[in-house]
Parts: sequence; C-alpha cells; structure tokens
Amino acid sequence: MRYTSRGFTLIEIAIVLVIIGLLLGGVLKGQELITGARVRNLISQQDGIKAAFFGFQDRYRALPGDYSAAGTNINCGATACAGGDGNGRVEAPNAGGTHEEILAWHHLTAAGFLNGSYVFTSGTTTPGAGNTPVNPYSVYIQLAYDNVYGDPGVATTPSKHNLKTGGQVPVEIVAEVDRKIDDGKPLAGAFQFSEYAPPGTPSGNEPQYGNCTTASGGSWYISQGETNCGASSLF
Repeated sequence: MRYTSRGFTLIEIAIVLVIIGLLLGGVLKGQELITGARVRNLISQQDGIKAAFFGFQDRYRALPGDYSAAGTNINCGATACAGGDGNGRVEAPNAGGTHEEILAWHHLTAAGFLNGSYVFTSGTTTPGAGNTPVNPYSVYIQLAYDNVYGDPGVATTPSKHNLKTGGQVPVEIVAEVDRKIDDGKPLAGAFQFSEYAPPGTPSGNEPQYGNCTTASGGSWYISQGETNCGASSLF
C-alpha cells in the first residue's frame, strides 16, 4: 500500500494567519483600551481635585488645609474642624506641626467639594486610608506647597502648590497624561516629574528620576518600561 503525505494548502495557511492576526489585534486593542482608561482615570482625578481646590479657595478666600477659620465655617460633624495657620500655604507640616497637606482632604470633603469622607485628627502626621485619597495604583497622593517636582538635583527649584500623583504609575501612563494635559516634557510646563513617595516608603522605592526620564530630562524614558513613576500638577 502506498501512503502519501499531505501538507497545508495555501488557503489553510492563509486562514491560520488571519486567525492569528485577529487574536494579536484583539490583544493589542485590549491593552490600548486599558491604557487609555488608566490615563483618563488619572487625568480625571487630577482635574477633580484641582477644581475642588479652586472652588474652596473661591468660597472661603482661603486654602484647604491652611484655612484657620475652618472650625467656625465648615461643618465637620460632632468635632469641630481643625484649622491651619492661614499663611496662604498648604504646608507639610506648618510651623506649628500641623500637617496641612493631610488636613486639606478633610476640609475639601467636609465642605462638599470632594466625594468621600477623609478625617483629620489631632496629631496626624502621615497619610492613611481614612485621611488621604490614593491614585489608581493605590498609592497616596499629596497636595502641598513645596518643591518636590522637576529635577531633584536642582536645589533652586521654586516651591509652589502642586498636586502629586504618587508613585507606582507606569512611565507610559504618566507620559501620555503629560502629552494630553501639558507639553509632554517631564521637566517643563505645569505637569512635571516628581519623586514624591508617602512617608514610610523604604529608601530607594520612591520614583527615580533616572528611571522615569531620559538622561537629558527632555523626555519621559518610555523605552525603559519603568513601572514606578510619578508627577506633579503645578498650580
């Protein structure tokens, strides 16, 4: 008896290639949708908090966290709201030791400018689940007056009010956010790299300048694929 071997026909090979192409296209499209959703989520959080900050300032003629008359003018429930020192800066901490950057979330939610219920208690010094919101990657964010943004090697960076995203944000996400809302450059404009990490973060685990930006600092280091980056929106 004679046996003959039969290979795949061109049509069969073409069908297999089409199926593989569709599968790869679906995977890539799915990843693109996930990335887009994360970018929108981060932008939405930044925009919402900035709108709340300016809305609070407009209503009370003071800054959340720094507002010295909060105990009189904001209803914080059974216990009167703590107040800041009223010097026009949300400090971490102020001269009296109050962490206004944490108190700010209590003022914003108690006044109805942000959803949620963040509560500041006397003596609070570090962010926690009950007093500070987190970014989409479950890392605490911060709103404060300081110079923890841009190139950490530049000692003359001026202090400004800024909203930090917190770390653990993939470099491609933070870069896309920068392109959509600013100039796409990590050391320029109103959205810049930040090495901020919440207190208690082990040394070396904060976003690293050299991992998130190129050597010149002119662009985000996307090809590096770093998963722990962060940025600040400057006011």
